Amino acid sequence: MRDKLSKHLFDPQSDASIESKLLKLLSLVRKHLSMEVAFISEFTNTDRVFKVVDNQTTNTCVSEGNSDPICETYCKKISDNELEQIIPNTLEHPITRNMPVTEKLNIGSYIGVPIILSTGKIYGTFCCYKTVLDNTLNDRDLSFLRLISEIATELIEKKVQSDILNNESKSLIENIIKTNDITIYFQPIFNLSTNQLSGYESLSRFFIEPYKTPDIWFKDAEKLGLGEALEILAIQNTLRYLDQFDEKAYITINTSPQHILSGSIDKVLQSIDCNRIILEVTEHSPILDYQAMRTALRPLRNRGLKLAIDDVGAGFSSFQHILELEADIIKLDISLTQNINTDRRKFLLAKALCGFVKAINCSIVAEGIENQDELNTLRKLGVDNVQGYFIGRPAPIEDAIQYQTITL
Repeated sequence: MRDKLSKHLFDPQSDASIESKLLKLLSLVRKHLSMEVAFISEFTNTDRVFKVVDNQTTNTCVSEGNSDPICETYCKKISDNELEQIIPNTLEHPITRNMPVTEKLNIGSYIGVPIILSTGKIYGTFCCYKTVLDNTLNDRDLSFLRLISEIATELIEKKVQSDILNNESKSLIENIIKTNDITIYFQPIFNLSTNQLSGYESLSRFFIEPYKTPDIWFKDAEKLGLGEALEILAIQNTLRYLDQFDEKAYITINTSPQHILSGSIDKVLQSIDCNRIILEVTEHSPILDYQAMRTALRPLRNRGLKLAIDDVGAGFSSFQHILELEADIIKLDISLTQNINTDRRKFLLAKALCGFVKAINCSIVAEGIENQDELNTLRKLGVDNVQGYFIGRPAPIEDAIQYQTITL
């Protein structure tokens, strides 16, 4: 049984949170032991806190986040071996009958075990009880509870480690925002008709330890509630360089749909010439309400801002983005452009996409160009603009402006 439960609960493909998995374990134990309440508690210096609860009674005292002084709880006494792990009748027990918590929680019979982490630290307890006495509780029930508690402990340990990493990551990101420790690089985009620079894509770089790619920093920030602050800071840093580029060069800015919807993007671009700004929305960014997105974009587009859909060809969502948002620019993903000169399937798909994009009056940018043969193939397809390491690598402002004098 343990192996089957562990395989299911620790499946990396599972989207369920650790809390939901722990709740399933509580429910399993509560039902198996015919109990009314099951909970996992955590010990602080002063309190026993209910962390996960399956409560089938009307007593709201046993709710997630609620607590009691630790010295007044069954949990602490069980962990200190001052109380048996099975108590069939709390009102007849010499210790529990005199404890205020017995009446407060209306405990009739009780079974619980300590949760001990791999470090040897006692995290809290895994407990069940019902409001009436139960003389049928036995060692077999206790063995079952211990088995499930061991699985729960593995999950809790994983959560504890995750919380530690999240706290460390949050502290790092907060310091990045506080000290403005984001460096902006610019990658050139060239027009294939004029062979001249069209503009740049702005890209964030984080030169701090531990090393993480920019997408991971932004993903972590979003998960920790700092996504908007970090993204807006990166955009503000980008916009400070706008006047250093030729006025004919545009700048593309990567953004998340939720920050467009919140009004943050509109606010940060209030005093900016939007005719030189292109917002890039990746096909990987989910958009649940396209009407709301169009409404949020309207004032920006009325001021000249253009919209690009990034990563086209990498998945299905990009096509819906293109149709629903009436994009101005379509960016072909590197997964499609890489080896396009030798992969006929990629060539045919790109050809179909280019035909579709031209038919709806959009401009095309091909990303990820790494050699002359790929570039020549994209010329044949009628692609408007290109970018990639073969064209020019992302570079700091002092190097990036040199691309303005280069012919492709």
